[in-house]
Amino acid sequence: MQTILPLPDFCPALPAALLAAAFLFGLSVMVTWAQPPAARRHTRVDIVGEAFHINGRPTFEGRQWKACKIEGLLPNARMVQGIFDDLNPETRSRWAYPDTATWDADRNTSEFVHAMADWRDHGLLAFTINLQGGSPEGYSENQPWHNSAFDADGSLRDDYMARLAQIIDRADELGMAVILGYFYFGQDERLRDADAVTAGVRNATRWVLEHGYTNVIIELNGECDLSAYEHEILRAERVHELIRMVRETQHNGRRLLAGTSFSGGRLPTANVVEASDFILLHGNGVSDPNRIAEMVRASREMALKAHAKAIPILFNEDDHYDFDKERNNFAAAVQEYASWGFFDFRRAGEGYEQGYQSVPVDWRISSPRKKAFFGLLAEITGQKAR
Repeated sequence: MQTILPLPDFCPALPAALLAAAFLFGLSVMVTWAQPPAARRHTRVDIVGEAFHINGRPTFEGRQWKACKIEGLLPNARMVQGIFDDLNPETRSRWAYPDTATWDADRNTSEFVHAMADWRDHGLLAFTINLQGGSPEGYSENQPWHNSAFDADGSLRDDYMARLAQIIDRADELGMAVILGYFYFGQDERLRDADAVTAGVRNATRWVLEHGYTNVIIELNGECDLSAYEHEILRAERVHELIRMVRETQHNGRRLLAGTSFSGGRLPTANVVEASDFILLHGNGVSDPNRIAEMVRASREMALKAHAKAIPILFNEDDHYDFDKERNNFAAAVQEYASWGFFDFRRAGEGYEQGYQSVPVDWRISSPRKKAFFGLLAEITGQKAR
């Protein structure tokens, strides 16, 4: 039912134009009050010491597994292709779904969103998604496809960001954190120059803040130490400048938590540790769980030196499994009080159901590797998946 505000009758001498303006102002106020807030969010991620908190409480509060503290950890998985598309018509056909023989970016995001509740039921509290994705082949020497939420000048593409909003909104409903990566080597050259990169950081950070998201933390770029990055400002020697830019950007008194990652087995550099809210590590190439433990201990020492306190340590990429064994990379990280992230891709000869990075993606828990990871995750976190 529409409500009609009466014209004010307490000052009949007012000119008609002023009366009309007063009426429109009153109507505007009424409509504004009647609408729900544009950014009414359900999930807020914070850091307290070296623990992650969601909505003011440590994650998995009071939980232990095999005498290891789980409270405050942020188990995660690499799901970077959730908004994937290919703007290169010459390579787009590579990603065709087996049942339709065509690629469909909207279907990809829709199926991602549909799968998220199942992940959460198994104890997954976070996932990494990237504005420039990752290799849709798992690992690639060349990347002729064009997958970027950024235009050449650093402006944001509306179609990519609309798909991203669907995913973050659903994560917010489910009580999940989103590790949002901005850049990926092999695609960073889609931006024209360093000024475009800087504009991209500014635009993406403002987009997250202005949408009122409180469940998003930032991975500036994946594996910043690789020489494959076209733009020098994205490399390890200078990327701390961009991390600081993210952290210094505020909207309504809020800022984003930020860091960046290094390649498998590598420790972060001092400049990155000093500029970051948390330390991101990768376990690719690390087949010995003891090395995972060493990386955590060394990173913690670096954090204590740079910050005079411990900060969270988070693996958000590791393609080593052995989940049926007593000692594996996941368990080694947890035993050193570091969060761990599952990275899975489709190997040669494997079917569509395999891997979360290879496009097209089957986002369900649909393969033996996926089931093994989520099974151990549910055990560690004490979840009883439906």
